[in-house]
Amino acid sequence: MIKEVEGDIFFTKAHALAHGIAINDDFKHGLAAQLKEQWPALYKDFRHFCKTASPKEGDVWAWKGANTPVIFSLFTQAEASHEGGHPPKASIQNLNHALKNLVKELDAQGISSVAVTKISTGVGGLDWKDVKGVIEKDLAHFEGKVFLYSSYKQKITASEENCCGMCN
Repeated sequence: MIKEVEGDIFFTKAHALAHGIAINDDFKHGLAAQLKEQWPALYKDFRHFCKTASPKEGDVWAWKGANTPVIFSLFTQAEASHEGGHPPKASIQNLNHALKNLVKELDAQGISSVAVTKISTGVGGLDWKDVKGVIEKDLAHFEGKVFLYSSYKQKITASEENCCGMCN
């Protein structure tokens, strides 16, 4: 089930959170910057992962800290061409592959709920209408709950009711 909500994704009761990112991203913009501020170890571990695992567009990386939801970084953008440069824009193809891989990871890890942002519509440069359609198509295959944060409301808890006890 996909439920569109408004609020601050940091207040989600979902077991996981997913966001779009570039390979070897510097976490200086958008949700990534907030994630880095909230959980500095996430950024450090992400950079280490990128250097040692050589991820590709469409891959997914999972991170879990103490008392955090599982954070899934979806590689929707390629790496910047040089240090300090801007990565190329995201692509619908990369988003599609990443979301399919996300569903596999959620199922493999037994995760029953995930909060998802408007993936790659900020820095990634994709159009929300296109992204929303891909999210709805690809995450329809997930048997758990999907909370689609379509409108950011700082420090506001989204209405994630009708969760069937899965998010507590």
